[in-house]
Order: sequence, then structure tokens, then C-alpha cells
Amino acid sequence: MSRVQMITIGDDQPEQRLDRWFRKMFPQLTQGNIEKMCRKGEIRVDGARAKSNTRVGPGMEIRVPPLPDENAPKPKRDMIITASDAKMMRDAVLYQDDHIIVINKPAGLPTQGGSKQTRHVDGLSEALRGDYDEKPRLVHRLDKDTSGVLALARTPAMASKLTEAFRHKNTRKIYWALVAGVPVPYLGEIKYGLVKARGRGKSGEGEKMIAVHPRDINSTEGAKRAHTLYATLYRVGSRASWVAMEPITGRTHQLRAHMAEIGHPIIGDGKYGGSGQENLGDGWGAQLGGIISKKLHLHARSLTFEHPVTRKVVTVTAPLPDHMAHSWDTFGWTEDLAADDPFKELRG
Repeated sequence: MSRVQMITIGDDQPEQRLDRWFRKMFPQLTQGNIEKMCRKGEIRVDGARAKSNTRVGPGMEIRVPPLPDENAPKPKRDMIITASDAKMMRDAVLYQDDHIIVINKPAGLPTQGGSKQTRHVDGLSEALRGDYDEKPRLVHRLDKDTSGVLALARTPAMASKLTEAFRHKNTRKIYWALVAGVPVPYLGEIKYGLVKARGRGKSGEGEKMIAVHPRDINSTEGAKRAHTLYATLYRVGSRASWVAMEPITGRTHQLRAHMAEIGHPIIGDGKYGGSGQENLGDGWGAQLGGIISKKLHLHARSLTFEHPVTRKVVTVTAPLPDHMAHSWDTFGWTEDLAADDPFKELRG
């Protein structure tokens, strides 16, 4: 049995829930263990009783009650990282300093683990730890099949600051996509709300977002407002277009659902565009056929943010993944053809 511990939270720790702090410090404890100790008054914050959802932060003193020997802290088992995966992660780095790392996430690599997902950025980021105490932490997400800029924080405190910046829209993300047909007008906004429709299976596999007309958002249970800017940059006759998109909100599958709703699904999007449908120039069907890849053609092209430490504005740009670069080459497009800010007119 361990002794009572009085632990003062360091300045490098973010503000967080008490139970989350306990699970990080003592990963062998269950949520039930923590809540039971709170109910019995064994856990105290600055000398006062606390609940599992009490917010704690730097400078606060936590009383940790005696823990049985079998509950002594044990290191978490990390993912086994192969030499090739470690090299892949290092080669993916676009920007890094003492606080932040930004990578070009490969298409097909999940951001986090989940059902049957054992190889993901969150685990592989151990290869980017360097001399730091912890591996870099995720501060936002990209869909598995979406490639491009993905930011990680080197410390818990920096993760908290960057997460807050993303939550309060103090960042700017621009995506590139190849879509079916030609969106008209060439420059516009999409404001359809989104509501989640449960998929099949016990865990809701295959769930997707359903678009809701702006006038029906308030009356539709579970619907959330979503806002996307888009700009049609170049086109191939009436069959396909290179489109830039900027999500003003950050809903699940927002860009994919929005483009499909206006009749121009992203090429390779089987969930929202119908992978079995060929596009014949009418704006429907998410496959062009021929030598154009069937993979999703959606890429997080750039990320702009104010650095929390230096206060300088940083913009990181990611080159296209191989399958999209091949499509661009097929159509005679080059990355430098796009304007730095295709939404300048919309922003006034």
C-alpha cells in the first residue's frame, strides 16, 4: 500500500478534469476507482472534497490517497514502431520547433486508433518524440483517407493552447479537392446544417452526415450549423473541377457532405458520392474512371495559425499525395496555378 501523496500540478500541465489528470498520472486506475475515491472524500483538491469532473490546473494541490501495491503506476505499453514507419513519420514533417510539429499526413493512415485500427498517427508519433518526456499530442483530426497538414503539440500545455485556438477558429485551413462536375457559381458558400445518421452494426459502422437546409436546422433534432467557402479554380470540360475549400466550422465529414449536397461529390468518395457511379459530366458519381485513381481526392493543403509562443503567424503548406499529383498531372495542372487566397473576394 502506498502512502498519501500531495502533488502540486506543474505549470507545464493544462487545465483539465480531475479524473483525466488521475488517469494520466495513474493509468492503471479505472474511472470507477477514481469516482469511488471522490465519493469517499479520499481525493482532495486544495484541501477540499472534489468530484471527478472538477477542473484542476497549474498550482493546485491534489491529495492522492494510499493506493494498493497492485495499483502502483505502470508504464503504458506503446505501439511497436517499425523502422520504415519511423522513417515515414520523420519524412512527413513539414514544420517543427520546440513547441509544435506539423506533418503531411499520408492518405489512408488514421489519425487515431479505433475499431480495428492499430496503426495510426497518434501511436506512430512516438517516432517524433526526440528528447521530450512525452510523444507529441494531436490537437485536431483528419479523416483516414484525407491527406495533408496535421498539427501536433510537443507538450501538454502547448496542446491545450493549440486545441483552444482550433476551437475558437483562430486558425485557418484550406483544402484542395477534385470534384465531379463544375460548381456554379465558381465562388460561393455552403451553409447546409449537418445531422448524424447512424450506420449499421452495433457500433454504428458506416454512419454518415445528412445535410439539412438552413431553414430546417433549428427544427431538426441533432442538426448543427456548418459553413464552407469554396472556389472553383480549374476544370476539365464539364466532367471535373479543382476546387479549394475553407471550412469555417469544423463538423464531421463537413466538406465531403457539403460538396455532395450541391451535386459535386469529391472524386473517390464512396460514402457520399457513390463509388460505383461513373461521372459523365452531370455532376453525379464520384469516379472518373480511366487512369484517375479511385482514392479520395481530398487534401488539407495549408494551415495558418498564430504561434502561441512567438505570436508570429505561421503558414504550413503540404504537397499533394501521389494519387492526386498523378491526377493533376493528367489534367495538366500544377500546384503553383492556385492563388494563395482564393477566398479573398468573399472575405471582402
